[in-house]
Amino acid sequence: MEKHFDAVIVGGGIIGVSVGYHLTKKGLKVVVIEKKYSGSGSTGRCIGGIRMQFSTESSIKLMKESMSHFINMEQEFGFPVEFLAGGYLFLAHSKEKLNAFRSVLKLQNKLGLNVKELTSEECLELVPGLNTDGLKGGVYSPDDGQAYPFKVLRGYINGIRTGGSEVRTFTEVKGIKVVNGVVSGVELGNGEFIDSPVVINAAGPWATEVGLMAGVELPIFPEEHEALISCRYDHMFDPMVVDYRSDGCYFQQMVTGQIIGCYTPVPNKPGKQTSSSSEFLLEMSKRTSRLIPKLGDLDVLRHWGGSYSMTPDGSPIIDKTGVEGFYVAAGMSGHGFMFGPAIGKYLSQLITEGTYPFDWDEFRLDRDFSRKEIMK
Repeated sequence: MEKHFDAVIVGGGIIGVSVGYHLTKKGLKVVVIEKKYSGSGSTGRCIGGIRMQFSTESSIKLMKESMSHFINMEQEFGFPVEFLAGGYLFLAHSKEKLNAFRSVLKLQNKLGLNVKELTSEECLELVPGLNTDGLKGGVYSPDDGQAYPFKVLRGYINGIRTGGSEVRTFTEVKGIKVVNGVVSGVELGNGEFIDSPVVINAAGPWATEVGLMAGVELPIFPEEHEALISCRYDHMFDPMVVDYRSDGCYFQQMVTGQIIGCYTPVPNKPGKQTSSSSEFLLEMSKRTSRLIPKLGDLDVLRHWGGSYSMTPDGSPIIDKTGVEGFYVAAGMSGHGFMFGPAIGKYLSQLITEGTYPFDWDEFRLDRDFSRKEIMK
């Protein structure tokens, strides 16, 4: 059994469906293959934050494009995605961290971001009840925000299907056929072969395994994270609050009134486990209430585990590979949901026109990975 598509996308999270949506808009017949349900990997387990505050010109440009998409999604999709420009507040509890934020502030402002440095007192005004003990200040942009991942996924999937393309869930890719260095299609678990001159690896934490199916090694590795969400509460604050200390955390209040948040474990935990731990629940509660004491009374609704797909430098790989027709968009390092709309647009441009939108060195597969994202 064989069928032809102009492009096959492996992975039905935000990256895969965004690429599929934009390729479909360009007139290609596309199929997105997802081994479980759409968003079952990293996207459906993220906390929905969207920010333009990064430390490199390329990431900032990527996120400015993504933000413009999020702002217009309700009009484009025909239903709201719970987008809220509540802002992002990055806290500095050391002079070194504050200086690191200052070191990229000029670049951010030069590129048109509305970011400013705040004193500890101004941080408290922005987030009532914030514990300012040891706080040196912070940086804040009111233009960053949040959206609901599953509604964004639904908008892209609706667009793919109404445009004549397909999204297949609970379907697994078992192999990628390459002939003389050129991709020619994918083999599915049910024995079906899909003929296609283009295959995109958007498999998130499984990107390395998918790459090897085509003989391409990728410097991407999965890392376990956990998150929690509270019951609904009256409005308390707007921005995502980010504490970059080694025992810090980050959280925001959603449109629905719930507090959602997580932290980066130190040391990092390699792997793809999606189980949740009592250790995280206790530690996250402790870190959150230390930062805003009144949050200590919140009731936790649920908590869960998931995986990031990490690269050595904390920036994604969005590029063609040494196999003609085989592309990769993975290694999002915790930023896939926010990067997704722009990646869909720009990767579809690379596939159909062969051009990059701006200096793409930060996202190339063959980079040296020596630079580190300061605001990772």
